[in-house]
Amino acid sequence: MAETSDKKEFLVGVDLGGTKILSGVFKNNLECISRAKISTKPGRGPTAVIDRIARCVRDAVDECDLTLKQVRAVGLGAPGAVDSDAGKVVFAPNLGWENEPLKKKLEDLLGLPVFLENDCNICTLGVFETEINPKVRSLAGIFLGTGIGGGLILDGKLYTGSNQVAGEIGHMILEVGGPKCGCGNRGCYEALASRSAIFRRIQTAVKEGQKTILTEMLGPGLADMRSGDLRKAIRQGDKFVEKVVEEAAEYTGIAIANLVNLLNPETIVLGGGLITALEDEMMAIIVETAKDYAFAGTTKHLDIVASKIGDDAGIVGGAVLAKNKSK
Repeated sequence: MAETSDKKEFLVGVDLGGTKILSGVFKNNLECISRAKISTKPGRGPTAVIDRIARCVRDAVDECDLTLKQVRAVGLGAPGAVDSDAGKVVFAPNLGWENEPLKKKLEDLLGLPVFLENDCNICTLGVFETEINPKVRSLAGIFLGTGIGGGLILDGKLYTGSNQVAGEIGHMILEVGGPKCGCGNRGCYEALASRSAIFRRIQTAVKEGQKTILTEMLGPGLADMRSGDLRKAIRQGDKFVEKVVEEAAEYTGIAIANLVNLLNPETIVLGGGLITALEDEMMAIIVETAKDYAFAGTTKHLDIVASKIGDDAGIVGGAVLAKNKSK
């Protein structure tokens, strides 16, 4: 009995975000058998957040009646610039982290091998391995949530660049002198079309007297606004919210056109909470704008699709990373 129960047959994928931590336990065939979710609480500092990651992993493992001894490895996606070889989060503005040795600290807490990668690289890996036609060899992933991140698959492999920070799609400058981004620059794609940017724009307009159904739904301060609230407002005929979301979709289309002109991938996949909630409202505009702005001929065989695994992309990708690195 002990021999069977201690066999390291399982993988854990973790998605560390600015607002929530997700973890999932997977079989070797990438079937998810349990999940756990807790809030990140980045204001408490790195040590407290890393403790919460460990707790989330333990919760997911406990949920399916396993023990950590049965887990082979943990794959974790963290936001911002990540040095996967050193196991450090180099810079994560949404968490307020710099040079944080996440791999070592989490390995000490769990007693398991931990493999670290940028969260959107992980999401791209998850989508590529589970949703995309195996014949596809080049793909760009764009994930719209609290911020905007991306990942690149070139020639069938994750491309991380000369110092492992390739794929920071959210920090392409789309509007010179535009709104300030969390990274310190102005006019980044993330500062124009992320969920945070959309919410900020709506809240500022409301303070200046703009009328919206959202204030009836959520109160004048628009506390606890979520992506799904935007969808509800649009479906109730709120033209202001529709216009703000439309503009975010147009910026996304322009960002895609830039990627297509530069890399000419076979597939662009869009994911993240904003796309999950607003796929019907955004995708047609995104595709049309991308085709309008891309260099003639570059979109002939291009697929622009919304991910179907939604919020699970990060934990699936984490499991793929754990599987590949712990062979």
